[in-house]
Amino acid sequence: MLLSVFQNIKLPYSTASMINLPLIHKGKVRDVYQIDDNTLLMVASDRLSAFDVVLPDTIPFKGQLLTQISNYWFEMSTDIIANHLTHTPVQEVITHADEDLIGRAVVVKKLKALPVEAIVRGYIIGSGWKDYQNTGKICGIDLPENLQQAEKFKQPIFTPSSKAQVGDHDENITFVEMIDKIGEKLAIQIKNVSIKLYEMAAKHANENGIIIADTKFEFGLDQDDNLVLMDEILTPDSSRFWNKAKYQVGTSPESYDKQFIRDYLETLDWNKTSPGPHVPKEIINATADKYQEAYQLITGVHFK
Repeated sequence: MLLSVFQNIKLPYSTASMINLPLIHKGKVRDVYQIDDNTLLMVASDRLSAFDVVLPDTIPFKGQLLTQISNYWFEMSTDIIANHLTHTPVQEVITHADEDLIGRAVVVKKLKALPVEAIVRGYIIGSGWKDYQNTGKICGIDLPENLQQAEKFKQPIFTPSSKAQVGDHDENITFVEMIDKIGEKLAIQIKNVSIKLYEMAAKHANENGIIIADTKFEFGLDQDDNLVLMDEILTPDSSRFWNKAKYQVGTSPESYDKQFIRDYLETLDWNKTSPGPHVPKEIINATADKYQEAYQLITGVHFK
C-alpha cells in the first residue's frame, strides 16, 4: 500500500519546542529521543551535510522525504526481514505534534546497533570505481578486467564498511574483517538479507525510471538477538539513485541526491571543515526538486 502523508504540509521544522523527551543522539541529519527502555523517537531534520560537515542551510522537506521513502521501503520489505518500526503513531507519544513532525518522525524499537554498514553495489561507481582502478578489486573482491565507470555488475556485490565513531569516516572492510567483528553466522545473514533487499528495491525502482546503483543498510539486534533492519533505507541519502533515461556506461550518471551541492562546494576555496559555507538558493531548490522527484517516482504518490 502506498504512503500518502504530505497533504500540503507547509509548516516549519520546530521539534525542539515540541518534544519533551531526553535527546540521546544528535546526528548530522537525525535526532533520537528516548521514550522508554524499549522505544525511541527518531526525527529526520532538513539539515544538509556534505563532506561530513553540517552546512548552515537546509533542504525544504528533506526530513519528511527521507522518512516517508524509508517507511515505504520498510513496508515493502517485511517478508525479507523485520524492521525497527513499532507502528505506534507519533501523536500517541507527542500529543501536540503538528503535521510537520508527524511527517518526519517515527517511533522505533530500541536495538543494539551493529558496528558495520552493509553496502550493496549493483554498478561500479564512486569509491568502488576508484578502488577498482587502483587494485582491480573492491573491498578485496576480485572483479573482471576492463570494466567501465558506471557499468552494471553481472550480480550485485556486498562490500561492508566499519561503522566509524562520531567525527570519523567509515572505512571499507573485507567480508573476512566483517566476520571478525560480528561473527560468521551474523555476517552471512546480513550479506544475504542485504542482497535480497537490494534486488527487490532495484527491480521496483527500475520499473519506475530509477536505477539504484548502490545502497547501504544498517542493522541491530533486538532483546532476543534477532536481526532487525534499522535507521533509514533506500533513500537518496543512503543510496545512489540514477535517472534511468539518462544513464550511460562510461560516465558519472545524473543522480537524485545532493551532488549539485557537492559539485558547487568543490568550486569553493573551502577546506571541508566546519563551519561550512552557505549554498545559493537556486542550488538548494534544485536539490530539493531532485529529492521530491525521487520520492514520487518510487512511491507513485505526488508530493505537495
